[in-house]
Amino acid sequence: MKATGPNYAIADLALAESGRKQIRLAETEMPGLMAVRNEFGPSQPPSGARISVSLSITVQTAVLVETLVALGAAVRLASCNIFSSQDEAAAALVAAGVSVYGCKGETSEEFWWCLDQILDWTNDPQIAAHSGESAGGQARLGPTSVLDDGGDLVYLIHQGLEFERTGELEQSKSWANWEHEIVRSLLESSRLMSSDRYATLASSIVGGSEETTTGIQRLEVLEREGRLLFPMINVNDAVTKSKFDNKYGIRHSLLDGFNRATDVLIGGKTAFVAGYGDVGKGCAEALSGQGARVIIGEIDPICALQAAMDGYQVARLESVIEQLDFIITTTGNIDVVGAEHYPRMKNLAILANVGHFDNEFDVPALEELAVSVTEIKPLVHEYHLPNGRSLILLSEGRVMNLGNATGHPSFVMSASFTNQAMAQIEIAQNAANLENRVYRIPKLADEKVARVHLAALGAVLTELRPEQARYIGVSADGPYKPEQYRY
Repeated sequence: MKATGPNYAIADLALAESGRKQIRLAETEMPGLMAVRNEFGPSQPPSGARISVSLSITVQTAVLVETLVALGAAVRLASCNIFSSQDEAAAALVAAGVSVYGCKGETSEEFWWCLDQILDWTNDPQIAAHSGESAGGQARLGPTSVLDDGGDLVYLIHQGLEFERTGELEQSKSWANWEHEIVRSLLESSRLMSSDRYATLASSIVGGSEETTTGIQRLEVLEREGRLLFPMINVNDAVTKSKFDNKYGIRHSLLDGFNRATDVLIGGKTAFVAGYGDVGKGCAEALSGQGARVIIGEIDPICALQAAMDGYQVARLESVIEQLDFIITTTGNIDVVGAEHYPRMKNLAILANVGHFDNEFDVPALEELAVSVTEIKPLVHEYHLPNGRSLILLSEGRVMNLGNATGHPSFVMSASFTNQAMAQIEIAQNAANLENRVYRIPKLADEKVARVHLAALGAVLTELRPEQARYIGVSADGPYKPEQYRY
């Protein structure tokens, strides 16, 4: 990161003008966040909140961050993935006074350092701007809430506290040994600075929100074990997130990633999608829409049956691997594709992961197997195997629609991020009444998020007449479905 200052470490401040133009364009495609600004701007419910945010630093994230700022909050932002930042968005936010840490292609050491930085508000210039007092020289100051994507920020907080107490660091299932050592080194340095630094930084946190499936899984483990330190709102399982961002977003950005990375024709080829959840459904629809033959791999009989009835072949990877031109992992699980698979793959098969972490493909096994590696261009690598074949790995096995492209389109992210903004408002207003649990977005709020996006698509809702509402036992204003309804 070449551009550094008292409240930022990014790639290049000179990109701010380009970023601002893109943010302005994104705002026109994000009606939900604009509606939040209009509704809550006058009352400023999160006024004075200090929100530490770990999200991909994209222009869409910039619109969310500036929405929170418009409502009176201050934000420190770091990326949730080493390849997912748009450097122009980061520069535009810094130019606007937001504290930002991260750049596209940052190292893993830099990634964890950035997360640590956004937790420490002690000398943040935004505090002085909000209070009119100098931030320097005050007692160590932490966030009042967190906004996480993937769970690394919340995990770091919990592990930082535990490390200060016991010197023990639990290895996350998503970390390789070397990443575990990076986190250990970071926490050792923090403890040398102050033996209770993380305890102090965490003491002001009243709650937070989580964006993605992987993060929710990690939070639920903490909740089950009674270790969750503050209430967290589950944005991922809001219908207007999981059924829109996860499905329609990837339907757009998967193809965008393939096209930018390889320019390889998809039509007429054979693709394997590991997982047929919402993300897998979006991938399969995108690929089949391009004319690919799509095969689904599934462990869940319900999802497998859905895939079969949607017209896809359902098979084990091992039984079809020689046929595949594309292999896409969407599962959030480890070692979906490993050393036993690579030698059997077609020459120049393209390997792409869209799960949150980089462990769905066993990349170390591929590196060990390959006799050499050629960088075609950034985040597109050709692995030359001993059998004379080559494989193309995108984004080093990390989330390719953000590494090789720029992620989901603004309109889809508007629905997801409107839920995030509403979750942070709820934390600011009501955290004192919440237990240290993971909470779902209420269905009426979910419907509200959908409602504010309809006009932008020219959609007009039919309204229930009073007698119709009484007949089916709902309010004419919603919610219209029971909590257990799956959509």
